[in-house]
Amino acid sequence: MKRPSLKLSWSSWLVRGAVGGVLLVALVGFSVFTFYYNKYARIVDERLKQPLFANTAQIYAAPREVRPGQKISAHLIATELREAGYTVDGLAHPAKIGTFTETADSITVHPGPESYHAPDSATIHTRKGEVDTISDDHGQSLSSYELEPLLITGLSEDANRTKRRLLTYDEIPPNLVQAVLAIEDRKFFEHGGVNFSSMIGWAWHDMIGDRKHRGGASTLTMQLAKLLFVADTGTIKYKITQILMAFHLESRFTKKQIFEAYANQINLGQRGSFSIDGFGEAAQSYFGKDVQQLDLAECAMLAGIIQRPNYFNAFRHPERTIERRNLVLDSMVETGAISKDRAERAKDEPLHLAPASVDASEAPYFVDLVRDQLVQKLGDRDFNREGLHIYTSLDPELQRIATDAVNEIVPQIDAQVEKRHARLKKLNEPITYPQVALIALNPHTGQVLALVGGRDYGKSQVNHAVAHRPTGSIFKPFVYAAAFQTAVEGTMLPGQTALFSPTTMLNDQQATYGEGTQYEYTPRNYEGVFYGEMTARLALMRSDNNATIGLASMVGFDRVAALARDAGIKSAVGTPSMAIGSYDATPLDMAGAYTVFSNGGVHIDPWLLASVRTPTGDVITDYTPTTRQVLDPRVAFLTTYMMEAVLQGNGHEGCKVNGLDYCGTGAGVRNMGFTAPAAAKTGTSHDAWFAGFTSSLLCVVWVGNDDYTDIKLEGAHAAAPIWATFMKNAIQLSQYSDTNEFTPPDGVQIVTLDKVTNLLADPACPEDYSAAFLDGTAPTDTCDHPTDHRNILQKIFGLGKPGN
Repeated sequence: MKRPSLKLSWSSWLVRGAVGGVLLVALVGFSVFTFYYNKYARIVDERLKQPLFANTAQIYAAPREVRPGQKISAHLIATELREAGYTVDGLAHPAKIGTFTETADSITVHPGPESYHAPDSATIHTRKGEVDTISDDHGQSLSSYELEPLLITGLSEDANRTKRRLLTYDEIPPNLVQAVLAIEDRKFFEHGGVNFSSMIGWAWHDMIGDRKHRGGASTLTMQLAKLLFVADTGTIKYKITQILMAFHLESRFTKKQIFEAYANQINLGQRGSFSIDGFGEAAQSYFGKDVQQLDLAECAMLAGIIQRPNYFNAFRHPERTIERRNLVLDSMVETGAISKDRAERAKDEPLHLAPASVDASEAPYFVDLVRDQLVQKLGDRDFNREGLHIYTSLDPELQRIATDAVNEIVPQIDAQVEKRHARLKKLNEPITYPQVALIALNPHTGQVLALVGGRDYGKSQVNHAVAHRPTGSIFKPFVYAAAFQTAVEGTMLPGQTALFSPTTMLNDQQATYGEGTQYEYTPRNYEGVFYGEMTARLALMRSDNNATIGLASMVGFDRVAALARDAGIKSAVGTPSMAIGSYDATPLDMAGAYTVFSNGGVHIDPWLLASVRTPTGDVITDYTPTTRQVLDPRVAFLTTYMMEAVLQGNGHEGCKVNGLDYCGTGAGVRNMGFTAPAAAKTGTSHDAWFAGFTSSLLCVVWVGNDDYTDIKLEGAHAAAPIWATFMKNAIQLSQYSDTNEFTPPDGVQIVTLDKVTNLLADPACPEDYSAAFLDGTAPTDTCDHPTDHRNILQKIFGLGKPGN
């Protein structure tokens, strides 16, 4: 028998060894794969035990009120309804929040079962861009109608706020599905979670170091795995982990379920401090409409920005976005999803972006305060898990104006600070720049319409709107109100021969209180100058310290403090320094305190929360503001009328009469373009304040340093410009344009007086002013200026003497 050759034996051994080695490697690889597959499968399963998209409590703004005569078109009303989540009538899946029907000059609103409002329809008729009439579903005329509140943001436990509107797969337009597949994963419905041909290309470019052309090679399933479970490190280990998780997702869910999860999770940009996640929210944020109403071009744009949402920001870089959108349309032609003609027509469309709506970047301090108040009122219940709908007082338009006013004026304040600290700047030593707060209220309801708590939320989350600061001179009106209250009661002040009135003479001289005691106090005026006797009206108008403290002493410090506490300034204590605002309160407290002047003596607690409801619209609790009568209506008006004088004057020599300056400390706001009837008071301590109101809007502005050092700027120069800028723009809005003169109540009369004698003016008096008096307290004598009998030529050439 022939023996096998040695060569054959070695070949056979090598083959067997190679086969064995391959089997061993395969076995080890399979074992490793199985180990890691099961490991990551457990991670996926553990994550999926929780809801994929946890409920988030939603915070809503106040509803917009529409009235006949208001300048708003049917189209703009429709835009706002879409932003609130309404859909047009006739869709296969109408929104549960409500629907609407729009024509050229009318819009009919149908609130749904999940609406904030009762399901009562209304039709709003417009003409030439203005609301003509409003009628209910029975044809009855309505004086006003409230639209659906707009979503501000989700209530988050941290600063990473997210907006998301969940969709089902069937609610996603086919054009959007096809657009996403064409640009992101053309074989999505064919592969098992991984596109191996793309993966091989990725691996090759990664091995040769060609990162520019390696691409991502991630399928939608792999992208979902990254979004839900694993952070992108760009390494092979990360890619393998992503693949294993994608396999497990494919084994757990259908393709439609995977696409649905992806469509709700994918990030599509950032608006201020919140993230836009999912196509449902993106449709609202970018186009102001429900996702089912998107056209082909809009679907292509959303699909296009998936790759780099910040780079393809449609608001900042429209050219980039259009170029990317058109690439998506070409890709859809390549996949056969649309024809070339449809693609070309869609390419001709501009970006129909909706106007920027209010968001958490414009109201972050407001949102934080809402969260705090929810905890105070409802305890530690899980608002997010319950998905509560929280309805608030915020006016989105007014909030935007408030934010813009602060952003516009803060650099000017900084420039003043730098000028006062020029030496520090030259030495490159740090300069303390002031913080700011602004609160705007409806003066008759206490509704907090806008709130800014600082100059930059990203740098400081301290809410200065609720920070306690010395109130300064914006406290002084309460001293004068307390004095008017004694007049209403028929009580004369010590040392006076008549009831208190605007012409009561006060002594502006330096005085010492508590002399010889540890509480000795010697106040000074702001500029260190004293003017002797002056009327109460002029003392408040010029914000003189000593005259005001002297009046408080006559009224009784404790009585003034009690009035202040009733108005919400809880820290007030009956001391001399109290009269000029030495005790602290928050800007929000002071806004509430000033409602006693703007609201006929009734104090209204400022409120932010209107209602808390379940996601289906069931009411958990509604909130009503707390009110109480603090002042007699006549006292409120008399004080308000004197505060109107604070804004009078032009700041020039024309203010001088007999050596006294008759320009109010807040007169500068008139030079800044604010001309509506208003009452106000400046404040200067270590901080700068300005508080004032019209017949429809109340606003308080505070400016000061976090470290309590002296800002060394007057309220007229730091806080007043913000107030004037805000109020000037606010009254351009139709809902705040009713800036009427303040109406005197019964028992008050308004007379014209001579500035020199403070007696009734007649034609002979060269300088006069108007003042409000309690009935029976106004002067009865006229001024004693001689009548000038000269003719016109004598006056022109200075001939003769007045009275001859």
